[in-house]
Amino acid sequence: MRFRPETAVEGYAPLWENDMDALLRHGAPFVMLFEEKRSDEAHADRKRRGLWLKHHKVALAAICRGLVSIEPDGEKRAQLQAMAAGAMKAFGILQEVAATREQADALMVWLLGGGQMARPRAADVW
Repeated sequence: MRFRPETAVEGYAPLWENDMDALLRHGAPFVMLFEEKRSDEAHADRKRRGLWLKHHKVALAAICRGLVSIEPDGEKRAQLQAMAAGAMKAFGILQEVAATREQADALMVWLLGGGQMARPRAADVW
């Protein structure tokens, strides 16, 4: 699943909740991809999404295999990976930050494989 930042306008949280509820009902494993820089989110939307995530943590972790962000800048990528560590603890969902779409694709395949294959190595894809 690809997150589209242009849809994250102020007041979007109820629509986001509907989409997430539909994913939970469907029950198929998925990975969320963040290709583009996320814009600043309105406080009310962030709060509402945070509450939804808190209440659905277990169900979401059962089918969401991970979140993958793309950040070409090495320094920003390191900052995102550090922030992801805290989010992983809070929500129980693996988060990875790749430098390119090719790396992100390899990580998504690995995540959806559920550990059935070796994790992609930097030398193999980036």
